[in-house]
Amino acid sequence: MFIVHVHVHVKAESVEAFKAVMMQNARSSLFEPGVARFDIIQEQENPTRFVLVEVYRSEADVAAHKETAHYQTWRDAVAAMMAEPRTSFKYTNIFPDDRGWD
Repeated sequence: MFIVHVHVHVKAESVEAFKAVMMQNARSSLFEPGVARFDIIQEQENPTRFVLVEVYRSEADVAAHKETAHYQTWRDAVAAMMAEPRTSFKYTNIFPDDRGWD
């Protein structure tokens, strides 16, 4: 598995609009064969901060995700909502492995 955490800081006035657009992107992403999981988490102490936890079957699936219409629509829609540029961190799954519990 290939995991990406995308850290997003949204303008305070854009939080609800961001969540709505983000939900649309996440729901569509789950239909991609290379997407195993797509979580949206919001910081409790500062609700303008989010982390997108994206789990792909391979690194190539990340690139395929960025070519989808729903991703490109999301990217364009949220550009003006950002308080600062988003950042991403890439991870490799250690446990559980792809079989579950080994």
